[in-house]
Amino acid sequence: MTPTTASLARFAADLRFTDIPTPVVRRAEDLLVDWFGSALAGHGSRPVETIAAFARAMGPAAGGSEVLVGRGRSSPYFAAMVNAAASHVAEQDDVHNGSVFHPATVVFPVALAWAQALGASGPQLLTAAVAGYEVGIRVGEFLGRSHYKVFHTTGTAGTLAAAATAGHLLGLDAARMLHAFGSAGTQSAGLWEFLRTAADSKQLHTAHAAAAGLMAASLARDGFTGAQAILEGPQGMAAGMSRDADPAKLVEGLGTRWALAETSFKFHAACRHTHPAADALLAVMAANQLRAEDIDNVVTHVHQGAIDVLGPVVDPATVHQSKFSMGTVLALVARFGQAGLAEFDAHFSEPETRALRERVRMELDAEVDGAYPRRWIGKVTVRTTDGRVLQGRVDEPKGDPGNTLSREEITAKALRLAAYSGAATEAEAQRAIGQLWQLAGSASVGMLLGAPA
Repeated sequence: MTPTTASLARFAADLRFTDIPTPVVRRAEDLLVDWFGSALAGHGSRPVETIAAFARAMGPAAGGSEVLVGRGRSSPYFAAMVNAAASHVAEQDDVHNGSVFHPATVVFPVALAWAQALGASGPQLLTAAVAGYEVGIRVGEFLGRSHYKVFHTTGTAGTLAAAATAGHLLGLDAARMLHAFGSAGTQSAGLWEFLRTAADSKQLHTAHAAAAGLMAASLARDGFTGAQAILEGPQGMAAGMSRDADPAKLVEGLGTRWALAETSFKFHAACRHTHPAADALLAVMAANQLRAEDIDNVVTHVHQGAIDVLGPVVDPATVHQSKFSMGTVLALVARFGQAGLAEFDAHFSEPETRALRERVRMELDAEVDGAYPRRWIGKVTVRTTDGRVLQGRVDEPKGDPGNTLSREEITAKALRLAAYSGAATEAEAQRAIGQLWQLAGSASVGMLLGAPA
């Protein structure tokens, strides 16, 4: 047992609601409502519906946990699996900059599924979620930049985040939580290769991470053992998945630095690596009263991680793949002022979008790369059709902690996502969101959309 891993497991096991500062609890509520909207937005998506059909075929026909996109119930395992897949397809779920990790999509499906099945209280759900965020973010930071070049951190660190969440709700002590970490870590998976061919794997990554972490915690509860040094051991995650792992990051500020509060919301419905440049372009256009047709070309000054993830997507064939195309995202924001779900669906492959997409290129920037991943700076150089060269810069993209969304904006976003997919009526979504805002005072979580028994 390594001291850092043991400390992380002990923290996840021993955390209590009263230990969490009130602003962090409020932030957890914000992130939960934001996640709920993303989960509803997955309704009707072909990859999500495929995973949901698998869950219906393999899981129980009824259970104590709600499958949000299907209005049914299942076991915690299959409900978490489907809800995790659903909440990652619209590219509107949250992200933690320093770890390059999407916590909500693997934490809240597990927290909701077990809380509903166990009859847990709102504070118990929120505490488990905070534990999951703190563990998953630190594992992502520990694995470092080299890990993200090949591995999708949400699929890898996500298994540990899910295990911490489930383990806390199941009442695991520190020793069993450590076993849960071992079993979760040995199942960590998720490779970026899927982007090259517009494959569906991204939804599988989150579905698997949530389900695998939940299973790991459930097995540990029943005495199943896992590797004691799964993170730092000579044949552990860092050894196989990283060249720059830093064990100190696993326990940095544990219990005093609340990494959950550093998490960002996503304003545009696209890969987060595109957001800084998109916001910088919008700032240039607003300051100079430009229209899309005034733009000759755009150079985005980016960090290496953006090049690694976005670079392979040169001719996006699907809506989802286009969300990983820097040129497509910037073309949409230039044409419509935003890159939302409706803009992608209707316009990602239009000739006007493709033409502007081809005039966008990425360049590695020393300042931006040096600040990443702690800060995601947006810098663009815009050349206009009349020969002007304009510079744009954004130090905190919309949604970052220093440029965050208000509760009104979060609610509006969630309602917009629900309406987009048709997963819930406006009245149903408003009722569920109201329930989530009051969760800290709820004795029982209950169902959100009135799924039948």
